[in-house]
This record gives sequence, C-alpha cells and structure tokens, in this order.
Amino acid sequence: MPLLSQTAQVYGVGALAVPAWVDVAVPLVMLGLTVVAGLLPALRAGRLSAVQAIATGRAPRTAHGYGAHRLLGRVRRLPRPLTIGLAAPFARPARTLVTLVAIVLGVVAVTFAAGLATSLDRVERDLSHAQAEPVQVSLPGSGPVGVAKPGAPQAPAAPSQTEQQRAVEAALRAQPDTGRYVAEADDDISALGLPGRTSLTAFGGDASWTGYALISGHWYQGHGEADVNTAFLGVTGTAVGQTYTIVSGARSVTLRIAGEVFDPRGGTPEVFASLSALSPLDPGLTVSQYDVALKPGTSAQGYANALGTALGPNYSVGTNSDNSTAFAAIVGLIATLTLLLAAVAGLGVLNTVVLQIRERVHDLGVFKAVGVTPRQTTAMVVCSVSGVGLVAGLIAIPAGVALQRYVLPVMAHAAQTGIPPSVLDAYRPWELLLLALSGLVIASAGALAPAGWAARTRTASALRAE
Repeated sequence: MPLLSQTAQVYGVGALAVPAWVDVAVPLVMLGLTVVAGLLPALRAGRLSAVQAIATGRAPRTAHGYGAHRLLGRVRRLPRPLTIGLAAPFARPARTLVTLVAIVLGVVAVTFAAGLATSLDRVERDLSHAQAEPVQVSLPGSGPVGVAKPGAPQAPAAPSQTEQQRAVEAALRAQPDTGRYVAEADDDISALGLPGRTSLTAFGGDASWTGYALISGHWYQGHGEADVNTAFLGVTGTAVGQTYTIVSGARSVTLRIAGEVFDPRGGTPEVFASLSALSPLDPGLTVSQYDVALKPGTSAQGYANALGTALGPNYSVGTNSDNSTAFAAIVGLIATLTLLLAAVAGLGVLNTVVLQIRERVHDLGVFKAVGVTPRQTTAMVVCSVSGVGLVAGLIAIPAGVALQRYVLPVMAHAAQTGIPPSVLDAYRPWELLLLALSGLVIASAGALAPAGWAARTRTASALRAE
C-alpha cells in the first residue's frame, strides 16, 4: 500500500488499492503451488518400504558424494572442514539443484534490478539534459496587446525580439562561468501526412552538446539535415539516411534525416534542425530560450541567480534538474521487489541447510568428538552452500543481463521510442564481478543461522540424536 500510495501521488491518479479478487486468488495460488511442490517428494515417500524409510537419513547411499569427498580431500591447501563442506552438495544432488535454482532466481533479480536502475537513471539524465545544459534563459513573451484607457500612462514599449537576444547574449558573455550557449526556438505545426501536431526544435548555432542522446546516426550538420525522434520515423515510414519533405500549408522543406533522437514526447513526431533550415517552414518559429552550459565546478543555482540579477525581472532564468519523482518511485519499486526476491532466495538456502543439519546431526557429533571446533563447524556448514552460490552467480549473470536487454526495449516500445546504446550498456566489468558474488552472499547469509546452531550443539547431544 505505501508503494501504491507513492505511485498515485506521483502520477496524480487518485487512490490506488489492491482489488479484492487478488486477496482471494493469491492464497489459493500459493496453496496450489505448495501442493505441486510437495507432490513429488510425497509420492516418493509413499513408495518407500518400512525398512527404507527407517534407514533413510541415517547414511547417504553409496556413490552419493564419496567421490567428491575423496577428490577434495587431496587438496592439501584447504583445511579439511572446508573440503567436507564443499563436497556436501554432491550427497544430495536433487536438493542441491533446488537450492541452486533458488539462488539463481535471486541473483537474476539482483542483476536485472541493478541494470534496470542504472538504465533508468541514464534515461532520466538524457531526457532532462541537466548535465549538458544546467541553466536555461527564457525570453519575455509579448503577451496580448490591450487598449489603453484615455488619460492612462502609456506603458513602455517592449524590446524587440532581436534586442532581447542581444541583451541575453551580452549578459551570458559577461558571466565568467559561462561555458557555451545556443539559442533555441520551439513551435508546433500541422504537417501534411503527420497526425496531430509536429514539434519543431530549431537551434541558432552548434547544439550538438545540448545532451540529446542519439539512438542511431549523428547530430545534424549543415542546412539540409535534421534529426528526428522514433515517433517521426514510425509515422512517416522513413529511416535514418533518407530524405523527407515536410509540408505545412503552402510551405515545405526537404531535409535529410541524419539521426534518430531519444525523445519520446508521448509519441509526438519531433524534428530537430538549424533555425535557418526550419524558419521557411514556420514563420512563427522565433527564439524563445537559450540553453547554457557552465564551466566545470560552477554551481548552477548560483550562476542562475547572478544571471537573473544581471538580466532583470523580465527574463526567466531557471535550472535543469534530473531529480524526477516518477523515476524515484519506479526505482524504489524495483529495489523493494529485488530485496523481496533476494530474501526468498536466502530463505530457500536456510531451509536446505536446516534439513542437512537435521539429517547429519549425528555426523556433526562425530566431528566434534574428534576435535572439530565450533568455528570449523560453522565454516563447514557455510561451505556446504557457498560453492552452490558461486555457481549460481556465474549462471545468473548472463541471464540477468539478457533479461535487462529484453525488458528495456519492450518498455521503450510501449513509450513509442527506441533505446540508445548507452542506456542498454548498463553494466561495467567490475559491477558484473560484484553481482556474480551476490550468489555467494545470498547463500552465506541463508546458511549463517543454522551454522551457528550447529556450532553451539553439544557433542553428547549430537551423538545421542536420532
């Protein structure tokens, strides 16, 4: 309910609740899963004879793990308690397989969540442009023209658009921390063959640094090129490298598509080009803002305050922020579900280790009687699942990466956009190494509690146990 409440608050959709049928269906489904999970061992137990049932658990059958014990026993560099623990999974291969699957699912969830969180963080950064252009200056609008009352003082005439641009550029050049800037003009037009409105974004100079991520192709160069988003390519049936003529009323412009820009905009077709290339198509396309990059180490808020003071109250100076509450809610949901799946995997390990200790409690008493210390007992029990955890990590890493690379394009397709390669390539080599070790962490965490119980068990109690 807290997650649903946070999501509803972010998207403004009112109260969200779990439907009643879910509350009924979940216990029934879990009951069915429990029955199915217990059916196979129950059938095996039913077919056992009385002698087999009494003997089961007292000693493993021949050829179950003895070869692994002999082979690991020859490794002189490892203490004997560790080799005994590492060989333990071979005595119960079916149970080891179940434990392996549980840990694999946990590590896959952790790997997928880590990659998805990194990808979403890059998506937020690419869409906000907060790193490339942390400050934006908006020019004052002309507003509606009113009729002055007789005798009322005449309002001073608003500066022309050209004068406003000169004032902004002069103020930007006067700021010592200005890195670079470019004029931007935005407008929507009705274009022939394109549904709804088509968004035009024109720049008055080099805008390749403004932070638009490219899915394919390159940033436009020269008067006859433009970049478009995925929605534009889908609606027009074009591809990067082809030319397309945009027709709006009696005006038209033919542009070569240089690249595909990552900017979903709710499925609205978008065109990015120079101001000189798009002005003939839309006479109302005039500069409305300036995108500003700062020198390294400059505070965006401090710079915006100083620039706003220099320009005066008629100009709006703001800062870009990549702290989206929507992305924060999604990442929080991913983290919560990941922790739950990792906890389930750890509980599966705990269940397996408890069964092993209960079955081998007499063996533990023998080990203690011949001098095995509590610390060595703990190491032996933990090692009985650590090898399985390492193997599970190695199996789960490629599966988690493949899942991330499958889910992200599906999410992007739902948002009517493609995915830049930088968003998909979310894993670094050292991160994959750490994620592979998460299987060992899950296995060790699940085995610590029963290992402590085995270490504290008295020798005499363990020897008397049945």
